[in-house]
Amino acid sequence: MRAWCTRSGLEGARELSGQRLESTLFTTMAEAIELHAELKELIVDVLMLEDVVPAEIASDEPLFIEGLGLDSIDALELAMGLEERYGVVITDDPEKNEKLFMSVASLANFVAAERSK
Repeated sequence: MRAWCTRSGLEGARELSGQRLESTLFTTMAEAIELHAELKELIVDVLMLEDVVPAEIASDEPLFIEGLGLDSIDALELAMGLEERYGVVITDDPEKNEKLFMSVASLANFVAAERSK
């Protein structure tokens, strides 16, 4: 049986504390935690962030300007990494992409939603 993971359903998970996985269907909380961890690893690997430890990236931390301080070139590289790793298609829609690349949590929501199609 599939379960909707919401803020209250994930409060016990350290990596996802305070996160809200809106409109995303995960089979288990462990699946949600695993996806967040995979995305953090992907960000560090694809962008070659030598001084960043994936586990120390907060899932709700902004990826651009604040937080990790990524820029538009990083967004392009990350988009290609996401497409290669997960087979997702990222369109050329600036408003949608701004929300999509807001945080690890928003990327996880997108990847999980695309997987369920």
